[in-house]
Amino acid sequence: MATIDDVLPLGTELERSYPVSVHGRLKFRVKQIVYVAFSLDEFEMEFAFPKEEREALIGGEPHKFQLPAPSDLRFHWIRSDLSALDPTEARELVVDAWRMVVPQKVARAYDLTHPDGPGPP
Repeated sequence: MATIDDVLPLGTELERSYPVSVHGRLKFRVKQIVYVAFSLDEFEMEFAFPKEEREALIGGEPHKFQLPAPSDLRFHWIRSDLSALDPTEARELVVDAWRMVVPQKVARAYDLTHPDGPGPP
């Protein structure tokens, strides 16, 4: 079972990423682009995810993943229940969301220094 503490360090560890609080919600940004957002109670995590792959992910594991709010359907975004994810999976989802908003050379440099993916917090 993942918690916010499992992914929180990534908000500052990933290059160009920084955490912000918006209306009491913790979000991770690169410049002004939000790539991860947590619910007020910190039990749900929304993150950048390719729109064309959403249905497959939700259909395969509906207990873990849901569509974002109707107002966010136009964006590359998906919602997850943190307690349904394991910590490694949650960290991988955050890193994949971050990859969507940074230049490819930044993502490639991360991959070279983390060949086994994101490690434990």
